[in-house]
Parts: sequence; structure tokens; C-alpha cells
Amino acid sequence: MSKPGFILIADDFHPDLCERLQQAGLTYKYLPEATRAIILNELENGAVGLLIRSKTSIDTELLSAAKTLHWIGRGGSGMDNIDVDAASQMGIDVFNAAAANADAVAEHTLGMLLSLMHKLATADAEVRRGLWNREANRGTELRGKTVGIIGLGHTGSAVAQRLLGFGVTVIAHDKYRKNFGNEFIEEVSLDELKQRADIVSLHVPLSPETRNLIDPAFIDACKKPFWLLNLCRGEVVNTEAVVEALENNHIAGFAADVLEKEGFNQYTEADWRWFNALRNSPRTVLAPHIGGWTHESYHKIAHVLADNVINRMSHNSNL
Repeated sequence: MSKPGFILIADDFHPDLCERLQQAGLTYKYLPEATRAIILNELENGAVGLLIRSKTSIDTELLSAAKTLHWIGRGGSGMDNIDVDAASQMGIDVFNAAAANADAVAEHTLGMLLSLMHKLATADAEVRRGLWNREANRGTELRGKTVGIIGLGHTGSAVAQRLLGFGVTVIAHDKYRKNFGNEFIEEVSLDELKQRADIVSLHVPLSPETRNLIDPAFIDACKKPFWLLNLCRGEVVNTEAVVEALENNHIAGFAADVLEKEGFNQYTEADWRWFNALRNSPRTVLAPHIGGWTHESYHKIAHVLADNVINRMSHNSNL
């Protein structure tokens, strides 16, 4: 039997999501192309739940219009496009599907790291142009290196697990977790990580604390040149500082699945300067925010959200 109110699905999700909600007798509107104006209208007209991904910014204007909204579900791990504090103050619960794409991001991290250290991207591009430069594309082995993971949540833990067969030392820092060290992962302070890491891999949410985490001061505090990987949020890294560090060899290489600005139509002249420096460097590997976006994660995200939604709707008689 259908519940009163409805669930607004305002982004693209695997068809299994709608199928499972329908099987549970839940009423929903699937509007994957919904504009902000449409979302605002639907929130004003009885939506009790909202499912989104990354394209929609949920700010105080939308939240204030959502008089019947009880929860917001985010299809992914980051929550930076939702004003979580404002939602909490209004009694609106917010949850995500963080575990659903951890495997995808972890594999993508290893792929980018190996491509960076073994110069696969530049070697491939040169061979396609008819160049056979063996010495210029000599790689560096991962074995024997110390990998520092910042942020040991679902994704950071999955990255650590996949590193175990590579003969590396894994150290990790997480401000919000303690006593997680074991025979495979050593828990360290951020200062110790800066002193020891040959490779730094970022897996933290974007927050006021993590914005510009990798800045000139962080880079200068690192004892040795390091390979840097950013597979969380672009604004965790001060890109201009990374470009300068690449030029002066304080950073050995930079792999990024995310950038400070994503969508070239938004770029200013200053943005184009740092982006051109990145794309013209032989020591970078870049991807268009696809780390967590695999065929498998698309399916898993739908099922994680469906489980959460069905549980909430079945245990709350007010919905």
C-alpha cells in the first residue's frame, strides 16, 4: 500500500532503484533532468524524501521550501553539495551511499598511481605519435615505497587493502578515527605522514577543515618529493601550489580525478593558466571525475539507497 507523500528522485540512477521502491509500495517521481525550479516546486508540493547525486546544490532556499521533507539521500560519498548543517537544524536527515563506490575509487586510485609512476599515459601518447622514447619513459617501481593515506573511511580503507600485494608500507592519518592501526596499516599523525610518505593519497570529504589542505605549507613540510593523488574533491588541493611544486620538483607527480573547477565553461584566465600547466606536464595524469563511476558502482549505489529509503519509510508511520 502506498505511503502518503512522495519521494523525489532528481538525478539519474540505475533503474533498479525505482523498481525496488515500486516493489515496496512507495510513491516516487523520477525526474532525472529536473531543473532547480522543478525541484523547488516539487519540494513545495509534498515531497517527503529527496534523492540526488552531484549536479544539484541543496541550499537554504531549497530547504526552506521543503516543508514536508524528512530526508535527503546522496548517491555517492561526498556531501559538499548539501548544506548539512542547515538541513539538521530543520530536522531533515541526510545520508549517502559512501560504501557503494569505494571499490571503484580504490581501483581507479591504483590505476592512476601506476600510470603516473610508470609514465604510461605519456608513453602511450608518444607511441601513438610514432615516437619510441624508452629512456625518457623509464618508470619507478612501487615496491619499497611508503604510501600515506589521508582519510581512512570506506575509500581510504579500500585503497589500503589493494596496496597490500605491492610490497609497500602503508601509513594513514584520519582526524576522526583512532586506534585503527594493524599489521598492515600504521596509524600516524599528519606531521609524521609528511616526513615519511613517498606517495600521498587523498580520500577526505570537502569541508572547511580540508579545503586547501594541500597548500604551500603542507608541501614545504614534506621531507622528500612525493607523488600526490587526489581522488576526493578538487578543492582539497591548491592547484597553483601543486603546479609550482611540480616545477621545482617538490612534487614528483600529480594524479587527479577531480579538479578545483570542473567544467571548462566556468574557467577564468587564471584557471586556464593552472590547467594548461597540468595538462602540458609529463608528470600528471588527469581524469574527468570518473573514479567512482563504474557500471558496478552505478548498480550498487541504487541498491544501497533503496535499502536505506525502504527502511526509513517502513519504520516511520508519519511518512
